[in-house]
Amino acid sequence: MSKVCEICGKKTMFGNNVSHAHNITKRRFVPNLQRVRALVDGSPKRILVCTSCIKAGKVTKNIKKKRPQPTTT
Repeated sequence: MSKVCEICGKKTMFGNNVSHAHNITKRRFVPNLQRVRALVDGSPKRILVCTSCIKAGKVTKNIKKKRPQPTTT
């Protein structure tokens, strides 16, 4: 499973940790991805989406319908 947002395509970036003594080591910047049940082409599906897309409203979340309760008489 790759760390890529299925809406905007945001993925892992690479950079450096720089200490006070200017020692440099490699590091990764990983996007904050969440697994969300969303409507894709009218059907509910689980997709990986970054939190910035969720906040921006680019994802239409699937609304669960309540099942009718059985009546006991």
